[in-house]
Amino acid sequence: MIHSILVVCVGNICRSPTGERMLRAVLPGVDIHSAGIAALVGHAADETTRAVAAEHGLDVDGHVARQFTPELGKAADLILVMEPGHRREIARRAPELAGRTMLFDHWTGGHGIPDPHRQSHVVHEEVHALIAAAANAWARRLAAGE
Repeated sequence: MIHSILVVCVGNICRSPTGERMLRAVLPGVDIHSAGIAALVGHAADETTRAVAAEHGLDVDGHVARQFTPELGKAADLILVMEPGHRREIARRAPELAGRTMLFDHWTGGHGIPDPHRQSHVVHEEVHALIAAAANAWARRLAAGE
């Protein structure tokens, strides 16, 4: 049973805050947080990320970026990363976490979700859609006990 999830990207200002908030919406009762492997510590969610999220009824206001640490990873039952390289980096930093680290889009293709940082509104929209599909797939799988 999954009681806690940590969502990880690079800066913790675009993809992982969006994934965190989406998972919170579809997985009530699960403790969900996010972090970055090279976080822009203390920063709010990216402005375009916030705008796109709001357009889709998702609130990422109040997010504050934080750095991934092995301790954060150990506190989570499942770590969801946005790219294969993030999985490798977590395994390098904390090999004991490799078995609980999976791609956020594992159930929707497993190729990774690209970073929209400093890209157009359209790219942010595309990434938002990828994260939404993946979050819904995780919700279905976890509800089914997989």
